[in-house]
Amino acid sequence: MAFGQQSGPPAGHRQVKELTELLEAAGFSDFRDARGAMGFTQRQAGGKFTTGEADEFIERLTAAAEVGQVPSATMSAPALKTSKDTALQKISSQRLAAELQSRGWAVIEP
Repeated sequence: MAFGQQSGPPAGHRQVKELTELLEAAGFSDFRDARGAMGFTQRQAGGKFTTGEADEFIERLTAAAEVGQVPSATMSAPALKTSKDTALQKISSQRLAAELQSRGWAVIEP
């Protein structure tokens, strides 16, 4: 695969349109404007996404909107949490540590 090429089927028109609408609702003017905050590559900043990439970004933006966290140009990409990240935050530290230990991990307090 050549540098900058997509690694999957291109996103459909509806996906790109939905992503554009979500970004505009978050206060971005276009993909290039959202590049830093969303962590877009140069190819993605040009509006070219694979189906999987578009789905991931749509999920991140909708999950952020559901919890009342409005993405903005000042928000970094790690601040936009997926639904899995939100679910993990609901688990207590003790329960999470116990689960990891049952799977063979060594867990120590910071």
